[in-house]
Amino acid sequence: MLDAFKTQIKLRFAYLQQARIVIAISGGVDSVVLAYLCKGLKLNFALAHCNFNLRGDESNADEDFVLELGEHLDVEVFIQNFDTQAYADEHKRSIQMAARELRYNWFSELAKQLHFAYILTAHHADDNLETFLINFTRGTGLNGLTGIPEINDNVVRPLLKFSREQIEDYAKTNDIEWREDSSNSSRKYLRNKLRHELVPILKEINPQLLDSFQSTLNNLNDTADIVEESLNAVAKRAIVSIGKNGITYKVSEFKKVNNPKAYLFEMFKDYGFTEWKDILNLLDAETGKYVKSHTHRLIKHREFLILTLHNSNTLDAIALSANEVQSGKCETSIGNFFFNEVNVGLKNSKDCIYVDKDKLSFPLELRVWRNGDMFYPLGMKGKKRVSKYLKDEKLSVVEKENTWVLTSEDKIIWVVGLRADNQFKVTGDTKQILKIELS
Repeated sequence: MLDAFKTQIKLRFAYLQQARIVIAISGGVDSVVLAYLCKGLKLNFALAHCNFNLRGDESNADEDFVLELGEHLDVEVFIQNFDTQAYADEHKRSIQMAARELRYNWFSELAKQLHFAYILTAHHADDNLETFLINFTRGTGLNGLTGIPEINDNVVRPLLKFSREQIEDYAKTNDIEWREDSSNSSRKYLRNKLRHELVPILKEINPQLLDSFQSTLNNLNDTADIVEESLNAVAKRAIVSIGKNGITYKVSEFKKVNNPKAYLFEMFKDYGFTEWKDILNLLDAETGKYVKSHTHRLIKHREFLILTLHNSNTLDAIALSANEVQSGKCETSIGNFFFNEVNVGLKNSKDCIYVDKDKLSFPLELRVWRNGDMFYPLGMKGKKRVSKYLKDEKLSVVEKENTWVLTSEDKIIWVVGLRADNQFKVTGDTKQILKIELS
């Protein structure tokens, strides 16, 4: 196996030969064999072990074993202890998910702080099969069936081509010791149930199961490449704009394809959506209808879909003192405001207005508009509710949520980026003209 591993490194992971790497090691046979193989190839590596404190003395014994292994291999060892149960309770995670998050977060931090170029994990062919089956039983798209990636950012899995049987045979042949995790024999977890009950039956039906499975993965990955190419082509045509308020897509481009639901799924699956029938119905829905995930919304607006984060616009109002205005520039969360006294008031625009400075009372206030806000739109007769004005301007839900007003004693000076108020306009009696511009 050492020769096969050496060939694998040369062909697919040659960059590891010159890099400083850290091996994620549990003490189990897979990661221990990976450490011995890397030692055999004289790679520059250290070991990193997580003690999740879930199995009492057994967890501590694993930690001691890894420390001894580090001495035996003459490599540096890093140990991190976690209160996994507390983390799972606090973040409402399963124990397995909590351990995964803690593990990878620490590995990433360790690599960054100590300048390890790559993190190696000991996932192998049987792990790949089990992951495929887990995703298959839970329901997934194509990407959930394409297997564990060999490379994911700086995480590398050089044993994916090797089976659990090959790894264990290598350990036994070379008198390599390892630790057995007692939880691996439990049928409590889905992965273990598949490993001990289903996979042996599949291997009995097809002794070459892992080879056949690898061929299937290769075919699925080829298909995934085609899907991605087609998806990118549709996205290129559909995306109208990408801005601070979200991404806007043309509904018509989804209607043109043969299977809109499939394209919608692939386009938006990474944003936590699950109600795909509802998302499909958005294509013909009325303006303002939307579908929510835990993190995002997909909103129908006229002939567009707008993908945006949940509205989290809870910013406090910003007070602008006379001194701040006098300084000429105020930096805010929605941009930079520039204030300049000028001799002549020109035509107002969406991003620049001219007002009678003597009509202002300080401090000015910048805030998100509220229900009930009224103003006197410049160039129009009478007053109007801001909500009605925004509706008449045909703003989307997202644009409305991100509309701010500049006020003086709670009188609106400017619906920012849209329309100034008539009460503060420059007239023939104006003595001081203040130019207010948003950049």
